[in-house]
Amino acid sequence: MAEMIPTIVVIDDDPAIREALGALLRSVGLQVKLLASVGEFFKSGRPEGPSCLVLDVRLPGTSGLDFQCELADANVHLPIIFITGHGDIPMSVQAMKGGAIEFLTKPFRDQDLLDAIQHGIARDRAWLEEEEIMALLRERFDTLTQRERQVMSLVVTGRLNKQIAHDIGISEITVKVHRGQVMRKMKASSLPDLARMADRLKLTREKSQTS
Repeated sequence: MAEMIPTIVVIDDDPAIREALGALLRSVGLQVKLLASVGEFFKSGRPEGPSCLVLDVRLPGTSGLDFQCELADANVHLPIIFITGHGDIPMSVQAMKGGAIEFLTKPFRDQDLLDAIQHGIARDRAWLEEEEIMALLRERFDTLTQRERQVMSLVVTGRLNKQIAHDIGISEITVKVHRGQVMRKMKASSLPDLARMADRLKLTREKSQTS
């Protein structure tokens, strides 16, 4: 998914601006989705693959800044570049605090917009790649038995087999068997590799909080 051609969503209620931005973005090989309102976005949803949102601050109905908050509340990840003809400092501060890539005042240089979009695409691509990795790790972790998960959470803290055996009341040989199964199912190449996986899955943090 992260290797797909990026899609830029433009939401602006001015048809002339929408078309001008669409022509600019297509000229540099980007896929473009032109929308007139936030409502149209909700109907179509977030594009698949790397994406970036070019969003007018002032829109009919839900404003661009309100929409930014709604996306955050809904846990929809989409880098945002705000554009406006009536911007002020409080608006720009609110937008940037909300995680916006850029806040551009019309008229702006085409290159400034393109640079911001490339930054947004890079950020979204990295996020998608991380999501793909996490989905794979969760899928592998789901194949572990309850005992294997217990052993994994102790192994990555540096506990020795004999210590783990004492902790959970099983033989050292059984710990070795479970440990081997964990390494195989998680496709870990080494103990540090397994520890990194556990950290990404927040197993080490959960263990430290409960101990």
